[in-house]
Amino acid sequence: MTLVTGGAGFIGSHVVDALLAEGHRVRAVDAFLPAAHRERPDYLDPAAEWVEGDLRDPDVAARAVAGVGAVCHQAAMVGLGVDLGDLPDYVGHNDLATAQLLRALAVAGFGGRLVLASSMVVYGEGRYTCPEHGVVAPAPRRPADLDAGRFEPRCPACGRSLESGTVPEDARLDPRSVYAATKLAQEHLCAVFGNETGVPVTALRYHNVYGPRMPRDTPYAGVASIFRSAFAAGRAPRVFEDGAQRRDFVHVRDVAHANLLALTAPEPVPGPLNVASGTPRTVLDMARALAVACDAPPEAAPVVTGEWRAGDVRHVVASPRRSAEALGFTAGEDFAAGMREFATAALRG
Repeated sequence: MTLVTGGAGFIGSHVVDALLAEGHRVRAVDAFLPAAHRERPDYLDPAAEWVEGDLRDPDVAARAVAGVGAVCHQAAMVGLGVDLGDLPDYVGHNDLATAQLLRALAVAGFGGRLVLASSMVVYGEGRYTCPEHGVVAPAPRRPADLDAGRFEPRCPACGRSLESGTVPEDARLDPRSVYAATKLAQEHLCAVFGNETGVPVTALRYHNVYGPRMPRDTPYAGVASIFRSAFAAGRAPRVFEDGAQRRDFVHVRDVAHANLLALTAPEPVPGPLNVASGTPRTVLDMARALAVACDAPPEAAPVVTGEWRAGDVRHVVASPRRSAEALGFTAGEDFAAGMREFATAALRG
């Protein structure tokens, strides 16, 4: 029996489907919080055993882990949120819930493998190289620079322009938002649990995931969902900064496949792994591709606004080499086809 936490969510539900398709027995737990589910999803496969409850409740956590041989921990509150007023909710749903889950596993004598949904946000800014000082960690961007349209980070030692590269798993971690800090705390909690119990822990650091069942336009939704909602309403999506921010957009079915590999590989692959397509694109590239897929009229073409959000980073794209070598994972979904599917796919209410 494999436990999938957050099994009714965007990524978790695809993991449930992937496991069931391979003949695995699945138990899925989800709190069905109103912020994530305005209504109960109609895509929940009855072949799974569904447990409704909040993992912050020790009784729910104990019931969820009873008799399981593997755990895929997807449950989390996601997105940058609204403001620091969200801080207790992020810590509660992401870190306290993870702590209760790990305690329940310890009490149950769990001896399987644990796969954690982590995120590229733990890196903060991506990897940058200065022509004089080599690999450097840029300081957080200053509001005055952002207001003036100076979006690119500079070398903290000499102020030169930096070249952006791909981030390996051993890069310095530097979370820049409350959400990012709670995801890194999840990694640390699970690593401590693994060290104490001998349970192998794989932390999959997702990059920008898109696809069917994404939540609709909310402060907690991903940028692809926000743009898709704008097109559906006949509005031009607002692209922040100059649109040249580089990201890696990876399809949710590829992410589900990475989880399946991590759960079922002949030998566990402990440690962090980037889960990405390996093909960086700018946010404006994605917005334009989605506009084509949505057949948006000229008046709904993406608008570059120059606005910026605290907590956003400029460029973060991954090296997928370790996940390919250690896990055998390579993203297989075509981006243009994925955007066409996403343009009409049902989003989560």
